[in-house]
Amino acid sequence: MIQKAYLDIETSYCGEITVVGIFRPPGDLIQLIHPDISAEALLEALEGVCEIITYWGHRFDLPVIQRVLGMNLRRMFETTDLADHCHRHGLYGGLKHVERLLGIPRSTAGMTGEDAMLLWEAWCKGSASALKTLLRYNEEDVVNLYLLERELHALDFLADGTW
Repeated sequence: MIQKAYLDIETSYCGEITVVGIFRPPGDLIQLIHPDISAEALLEALEGVCEIITYWGHRFDLPVIQRVLGMNLRRMFETTDLADHCHRHGLYGGLKHVERLLGIPRSTAGMTGEDAMLLWEAWCKGSASALKTLLRYNEEDVVNLYLLERELHALDFLADGTW
């Protein structure tokens, strides 16, 4: 069976990677937090993975990882950007918008990437609760990628009767 990993990053205003979230079903969540984010730590977290699933990852997450960590994950793994799959079903916009359209819930509803940057700033200034909220936001991003992929497969099946 192909081992998939659902990946999402958070960044700071200055472009550093603050959190790398990786969800490996059925329930393995790994979150690397700055300053403990390195190429070695990321490769260890992805050990045994064949495919990385993202949302806008081909345009944001993976290029940022390549710039900051010097790793071209698109050359190292099979990668799937669910935004492209969403477009084939007429679903446009960011991950949170598509989640709302498909009824995928999140406890951090209303939060954005901008909020994630503000939470990181607050954490850097000493707010432990800010880091807890940021990690919850990132966790929902990666777990919801898994849920979104399942919804998209169901839409594929309804559209043409195949998986």
